[in-house]
Amino acid sequence: MMDWIKHCLAQALQSCVDQRGAEKAIITPTVQRTWVEVQEHALRVAKALIESDVQKGDLVGLMCANDEHWIDVFFGCALIGAITVPVNTRFKSSELQYCLKQADVKIFFTMDAFLGINFLSLLRDAEPQIDHQLPGENLPLLREVVVLSKDAPKGCLPLEDFLQRAQHVSDLALNDRTAQVFADDVLLIQFTSGTTAYPKGVMLTHENMLHNANAVSNRIGLTQFDRYFNCRPFFHVAGSTLSLLACLEMRSCLVTLPTFEAGAALEMMAREKCTFISGNDTLFQLLLNHPAFDSTKLVLKGGWAAAGPQTMHKIVTILGINNICWSYGLSEASPNVVKSDYRDDVQARIDGLAKPLPGIEVKIWDPERIGFLAANEQGEICVRGWSVMKGYYGKAELTAQTIDVHGWLHTGDLGYLTEHGHLRFVGRLKDVFRVGGENVAPAEVEEALLSHPAIAIAQVIGVPDEKYGEVCAAYIALKNSHVLSQEELAFWLKSKIANFKIPKYLAVVENFENLGMTASGKVQKNKLKEDALKRFNFKNSELTH
Repeated sequence: MMDWIKHCLAQALQSCVDQRGAEKAIITPTVQRTWVEVQEHALRVAKALIESDVQKGDLVGLMCANDEHWIDVFFGCALIGAITVPVNTRFKSSELQYCLKQADVKIFFTMDAFLGINFLSLLRDAEPQIDHQLPGENLPLLREVVVLSKDAPKGCLPLEDFLQRAQHVSDLALNDRTAQVFADDVLLIQFTSGTTAYPKGVMLTHENMLHNANAVSNRIGLTQFDRYFNCRPFFHVAGSTLSLLACLEMRSCLVTLPTFEAGAALEMMAREKCTFISGNDTLFQLLLNHPAFDSTKLVLKGGWAAAGPQTMHKIVTILGINNICWSYGLSEASPNVVKSDYRDDVQARIDGLAKPLPGIEVKIWDPERIGFLAANEQGEICVRGWSVMKGYYGKAELTAQTIDVHGWLHTGDLGYLTEHGHLRFVGRLKDVFRVGGENVAPAEVEEALLSHPAIAIAQVIGVPDEKYGEVCAAYIALKNSHVLSQEELAFWLKSKIANFKIPKYLAVVENFENLGMTASGKVQKNKLKEDALKRFNFKNSELTH
């Protein structure tokens, strides 16, 4: 691997065009583009932004599916030093309003509708002036909305009308702006999922994201000859950094659907002969358990998964991805922290053991002892190095609470380091609950559940109990035609986990989509707790802890 040389996105894109300009860069169900075409579209957006008086450091909102428009706007903003603020396509109107206001968004690009959701209706609730003239009272800094279609409300602008502005800006003027963008400038503000509270805006620089994309690509063995299938939404940092920018750094071809759906994903991966893939445990479980799954139609050879050993083993033995790597990260670290190397022993990769990326430090913190722990002692994972965010936008106090005076990012995740420096992720500290005084990490119980041949997907939460304080409740989805009683499952688990970890409550569900999943494929455990309130007849006060 070559030594990393800091650069910004414009330089990465130009290098890619110089070396692989005529090669395929992006494939969607409706569009195929070369790297030259990707650059041309980004340049047009950049010029139109300049004519729209967007300055370096201005914040540009983007609410869009995984398609060419998302890439055009993101790259176009990056060329002139504007900051992209990706908006979760599952946000409600109040969350949308909060995001646009908290991030001081000045211009907003949005689809009119997606997946049956009327985005313009959501935006209208957030700022009624889109039907008249912006800015309005609710979002006084929002001066323009560009709708990524031909039709737009009276106070907004259709995309093509916006792009016509590009003709008034010269190449020289654009080059002058591009020359003022540097690697340490903020590239993107990533709003966290907000599953427990309103989301926080994570400021990530060109250096954060491009360096992370490059380091991860080298660990998984991605090359310019590969086709990388993207499962993650671009508005999530795993999609923007570890899929889109990974392909930019390696000059690979990105293949993506507007949104993830297992059947469509399997069909597209087979048709386009995709060689790489990445995702979390739930996404891989959906692929493996889909009726259309047929490993003989796929040519996947590598990628990464943020998943437990049970799922990792199936990815290798059933999906056939021998070089799959285990991954751990978070948005505040842009996002990857540790990743196994595709040349590591396969069992170590399955077991979820990996070393930090080059230049990244990881230590385990004990808040009670107020110090770092020795090898094999569990505590909070702390991270320091080039991948750590610049901070939370507009929240200096929260930033100081998260990144200490020595530069350590306190992740809120539980884990330990082996004597050889490998990280083992145990779970989210906020998800850990206590049964009769004993700590239970949901991920451990979920792994035991997934070892049962009838279980396709498993999620565990803690729920109140009069005797023990809390006990386990499990939500499972079964494989086709399987049935499983709570008594049978409890008997199965007795030889695998301690008695106090065996679920006292069991819910067999058809899928988790209706219960609550993020667009990045994570089950929202706060939504499961809300469901448990009704399903298991708890009182309202019992689930407020």
